[in-house]
Amino acid sequence: MIRSRQRRRWLLEAAVAVACLAAVVSYLGTEQHPTPRREQSVLPAAPSGRPVLPSPGGPGIEDAAVTPGLHPRQRTPSASPSPSPDPAPSTARPAPSLAVSQADVPALVDLTAAGPTDWVHWGLLDSGAPVHKRRGSREIRDEGGRGRRVAYRNNPEEYAWQDGSPVGAARGTQAGVYTCGAGHGFSLSVAGDGQQRTVRLFAGLWMAQARLDVRLSSGGPTRTLRLADPHTARTAEFTVRFRAARGAKLLLNWTVEQALGDCGNVSLQAVALR
Repeated sequence: MIRSRQRRRWLLEAAVAVACLAAVVSYLGTEQHPTPRREQSVLPAAPSGRPVLPSPGGPGIEDAAVTPGLHPRQRTPSASPSPSPDPAPSTARPAPSLAVSQADVPALVDLTAAGPTDWVHWGLLDSGAPVHKRRGSREIRDEGGRGRRVAYRNNPEEYAWQDGSPVGAARGTQAGVYTCGAGHGFSLSVAGDGQQRTVRLFAGLWMAQARLDVRLSSGGPTRTLRLADPHTARTAEFTVRFRAARGAKLLLNWTVEQALGDCGNVSLQAVALR
């Protein structure tokens, strides 16, 4: 009787154990464990104002500014510099210039060759009127001067031309004009045209100290040369290279600075322009 009860209890406990085991197996077959997701790194919120991300290079590298609308660490592309415009061509006029040199007068001066643009000679005509280059530019002007002019015909050098007016040609004249006394002399002018021009002035003196003042009517540089002989005559060729604006003039004044004898004077023979 006792064994029969013990056997039934064992069978009951075994059934309960089997039922529990079946429940455990069933639970294990139905439970799902999803694969854990990779944790996403979340950047801390930046303070209010312009957002700034830490520099990828670590400490010591300046943080890169992030422009709204761009991906993180994407810098605003630097703008290409605009090409500089070509400088405008200079419209400035060349500066006025003036240079004077002195030399001996050749034994024979060919004014046709010396003055392809214009030339003037004084003293050949009894009326005192000068001879001009035929069809010359007429840019050489006799502006007068102090003192009475006197013609003479014993100049040390000779002058020739083939294109004159009113005297068409001269093979070798020694004519010129002079004026006596301190402060007396000749004033001449030559027109400027904005380009470099060359003027050759043929002049002289007798028992005097003479002074040549050269300047531009528009201002700028001036030049002064002196020539003297206390005993007899002396001549010189003055070459003037100048640049003056159109409308301006080269001004030449050849005067007696000091008379050193009876009728100490200055003389004028010719002027040529090229």
